Amino acid sequence: MPTLDRPDIADTTREANGRGRPNGQPGLTVATILKNHIEPFFDRFKGRLSAHVESTLRRIGFCRTAALKGRLYRCPSCQTEINIYNSCSDRHCPQCMGARRADWVEKTARLLRPNTEYFQVVFTMPDTLSSLILGNRKELYKLLFHASSQALQQSIRDECGMEPAMAMVLHTWNQRLGHHPHVHALVPGSGPSLDANRWVPCRYTKGTRTKPSKPFLVDNKVLARRFRDRYVKGIRNLIKSGKLNVEDQVALDAILSDVSTHDWVVYIEPPPRDDSDPTHVIKYLARYMTGGPISDRRLIEEKDGRIYFWARSDDKSGRQEIVSLPVLEFVRRWTTHILPKQFTKSRCYGGWSNTRRKEYQQRSKAIRPTPDPAVAETPIPAPESPVAAEANVPTCPRCETLMTLVSQLHRPSWRDVFYGPARQLPSAAPMSPWQGSG
Repeated sequence: MPTLDRPDIADTTREANGRGRPNGQPGLTVATILKNHIEPFFDRFKGRLSAHVESTLRRIGFCRTAALKGRLYRCPSCQTEINIYNSCSDRHCPQCMGARRADWVEKTARLLRPNTEYFQVVFTMPDTLSSLILGNRKELYKLLFHASSQALQQSIRDECGMEPAMAMVLHTWNQRLGHHPHVHALVPGSGPSLDANRWVPCRYTKGTRTKPSKPFLVDNKVLARRFRDRYVKGIRNLIKSGKLNVEDQVALDAILSDVSTHDWVVYIEPPPRDDSDPTHVIKYLARYMTGGPISDRRLIEEKDGRIYFWARSDDKSGRQEIVSLPVLEFVRRWTTHILPKQFTKSRCYGGWSNTRRKEYQQRSKAIRPTPDPAVAETPIPAPESPVAAEANVPTCPRCETLMTLVSQLHRPSWRDVFYGPARQLPSAAPMSPWQGSG
């Protein structure tokens, strides 16, 4: 009886992305790079990795392998059998990203309303603060959320006269996997007035013959100053309270004085298209809000101990260029984006906060003009990947008949996986041509 071992459904698409990037090396994924080089990475950095980082990498190493058990399917026509292994479900795992994206899409779709403009706002910080943040990630990532959300809410109240609402997601990387913490925010451009008596429409810039009007949220320069001042003040308060690890207080004081006098950068991106409805907005923003440090589509090849991948150039042209890193440096940079244990990277504020969401939604529906019945409900777009790959029934790779579940074993405890007979990390096998994508 022919038997095929197939890891659980993972995204292995290697299509060009429309910007002239050729397809990469078949079977090369972020997951396979990590899995194939975890043990050499542990040897290189022995004694310098936190238990949390090491545990995260080991979970990823076991993801969708026989060590985590799985499901056995049999084809009723040709009797072919395949094993589909369980996922690790770690939030950092590149192979489990599809479920996270689908979850974000579903939750966000319930917040959005038709006939409403939505903006993406990105808060960035000077690179000179990177070392301080790396040494105090939990406190300073938390401060990043607080300073950006408070600054944005104040600007919306002052300039728009409406109740602010926003969903924010933390990213910690740049195109070369360097440390570059920033926050992406999804913000409605219209909403209930501060007195809750009327609906405040989205503002637009004044158009000209050559430059059409565009949706306008708030003054990004004013917003950037507010964000800067709140963040720097927050750092000083944390230092006074003894909550930060600071090696050289004199040098840090000089850095804070310097960054306080420079303009920080906040991007405000209008809706992606003039006729955007919530479905378009969600699909457009999902990759920004739920992506990881690097996607499989950007990988080119692994050759002579180096990883080659695409990245945007440092200039403002936006062109793509090839970047290479030694493979263990690639893994090291990737691990710098593992978030502190139990840290929440996606948060909602204002009218979308957990405590005010229901009231905000009810108030919005009560005071806003009734939308066209045809678009009254925001459809939830079908996710690119299934929420749970385990729910999918595969088709036979030989005759394409729908397969039958024969047996199922649940994922064992991580203690048994890490310290039991299967504790040796498996190597990442080459992708089979019939491996599913999701």
